[in-house]
Amino acid sequence: MTKGPKKPIALKELAALLELSPATVSRIINGQGSAFRIAEKTQQRVLAAAGHHGYTANAVARSLRQQRTHTVGVIVPEISEGYSTAVLSGIEDELLKDGYFYLVVSHRHRRELLEAYPRMLLARSVEGIIAIDTPINQELHVPVVAVSGHKDLPHSMRIELDHNEAALQALSHLKALGHRQIAFIKGQVFSSDTAHRWDAIVRSAKSLGLPINPKLVVQLKSPEPGPEPGVEVTRELLRSGKPFSAIFAFNDVTAIGAVLALRETGLHVPKDVSVLGFDDILAASTHNPPLTTIRQPLRDMGQSAAISLLQLIRRELPQPQQPVITVHPQLITRESTGPVARTGSANPELQELKQNA
Repeated sequence: MTKGPKKPIALKELAALLELSPATVSRIINGQGSAFRIAEKTQQRVLAAAGHHGYTANAVARSLRQQRTHTVGVIVPEISEGYSTAVLSGIEDELLKDGYFYLVVSHRHRRELLEAYPRMLLARSVEGIIAIDTPINQELHVPVVAVSGHKDLPHSMRIELDHNEAALQALSHLKALGHRQIAFIKGQVFSSDTAHRWDAIVRSAKSLGLPINPKLVVQLKSPEPGPEPGVEVTRELLRSGKPFSAIFAFNDVTAIGAVLALRETGLHVPKDVSVLGFDDILAASTHNPPLTTIRQPLRDMGQSAAISLLQLIRRELPQPQQPVITVHPQLITRESTGPVARTGSANPELQELKQNA
């Protein structure tokens, strides 16, 4: 007679076999052994025994019993190499430590998805939501943490960069190199940071005595990720014929696009034009030339967002005393910026290239 499948062992039975407490075994099975400083040897012993005896944690039953899903939602504009991915890595670090799953949705700036995704995540019983560079315009009745949200919501917190400090660091660097004719590439109108960063740039330029020529200010239009939007607006700057010796780009991906557009016309970075980025994504240090940039602590911002959300979920912060957590930028000097004496924006040959671009 053929025997039926072996009945899976229960948690208490597994703990008894191992001569450990059920709580210790549960923590190890749910990936929290290191967080509770359980010896690696013990963790390996428990996992080996669980596999041998066919034990798996019943997450559904545990969720019903505790009225918890241990799941959060994360909303991003798009999933591509850059800002969102770096923030997501920090979020993942913290959620995994606490045994939480997360669902990621990307809206690509489509209005119908911006409205629908929060409701869809709530329908899947998420306990909270992290919004990365994404406006939340509805009350969700779960805790929300916004990374670069710039908007107050009930039961919410925000993780924001000090844009005034960032603008001052960037413009002080360019001024010290002798740059006065600086071109600016603003972010898209839908980005949460665009208006705040531009306001900070205007204030910092005024305090440093640097002029801003409106004809040297362009704005990203395309919502597409990648360097192409930066290529397009840099071509626009070159067609204007207005002399400039440096470009301050909205982000590193745009800065890379600016470098590509400058090269199309035979210009060298930084010999002819300096280029300064923002974010310090992974590609910034490996690009040719390596980008000078303003570093946002993106991974740390993601970690802070996840920690804050879990505190709100557990009601450790029922009324946040600090609804905004401000993080600080750092100027990272590499090879894409140089002294204006080398760039020479008044060079007649350079002007001819710009006018004919």
